[in-house]
Amino acid sequence: MKKLLTVLLITIVAFSAFANGQKDAASEGPLELKAVGVTLGDIGNPFFFQMGEGAKAAAMEIGGASVRVAVESAQYDLNKQVSQIENFIASGVQIIVLNAVDSKGIAPAVRRAIEAGVIVIAADVGAEGGVNATVTSNNYQAGVQAGEYIVKKLGGKGKIVIANGPPVTAVIDRVNGAKEVFAKNPGIEILSDNQNAGGSRDGGLNVMQDLLTAFPKIDAVFAINDPTGIGCELAIKQAKRESEMFVVGVDGSPDAEVALVQEGTIFKATPAQDPYTMAKTAVEIGWEIMQGNKPAEETILIPVELITAENVASYKGWTSK
Repeated sequence: MKKLLTVLLITIVAFSAFANGQKDAASEGPLELKAVGVTLGDIGNPFFFQMGEGAKAAAMEIGGASVRVAVESAQYDLNKQVSQIENFIASGVQIIVLNAVDSKGIAPAVRRAIEAGVIVIAADVGAEGGVNATVTSNNYQAGVQAGEYIVKKLGGKGKIVIANGPPVTAVIDRVNGAKEVFAKNPGIEILSDNQNAGGSRDGGLNVMQDLLTAFPKIDAVFAINDPTGIGCELAIKQAKRESEMFVVGVDGSPDAEVALVQEGTIFKATPAQDPYTMAKTAVEIGWEIMQGNKPAEETILIPVELITAENVASYKGWTSK
């Protein structure tokens, strides 16, 4: 009799636990997107501002008007970006869109987020630490397009400087793509490739001033993004050396569209990206992963298009909505 009562008691307890579990699961309802955190290199750069807008748009399409979206500017400061990620984790975000300011240095923060159950999608640049997926422009292709344009315009012979940038995969891939092209053309000489302009207009201005002092003859400048390139152009014009050289950037930004058609411009080309679509895609992929749907590829590459003065009239520009 004792044994029978014991078995009956266990059965009741087990059934009760099962019923409560079912009730809890039912009360949770369908999966909802409630909070997204976005940390970007520097929102002062229109490229990153548009990334923020794209992330917001995707989050609201998925989660509705009540979804929380925090967009933060790391200002190319690794410590600041680490703090932003820690704050995202503490505030309960479900997805982090990460535009790493240091692809390697951000790894510990990424691991903490993953361990906390947050989906982390690297956007624009890769990030170590085990991100769930990466969405980026084909930055190597951008470098190749820029390099090929420079080589063709110089007729395969000339002295080049590279206005480099932060130590992130996007910048490294662009520079590697351009240098691969230059290496195939023995008439091309790279005078400098290690000056970090910080990805900004002011940085481009300052670095280019130094390069103009260091090298009496320069034929072309490859800048890793449009703000840097426009800063380089300004320095060249201030030094009254615009007749000697031309500048190629990367981004296809609104400022570059203007620069390409200005009278007397030496800003000649820019492989165009689409920051809005990139970040929007990052949130959408994060949402799919939340639902158990992993992407077929962990790295999603978005093609780029070379924009020049000759085709800028037909260029539609960055997506904005």
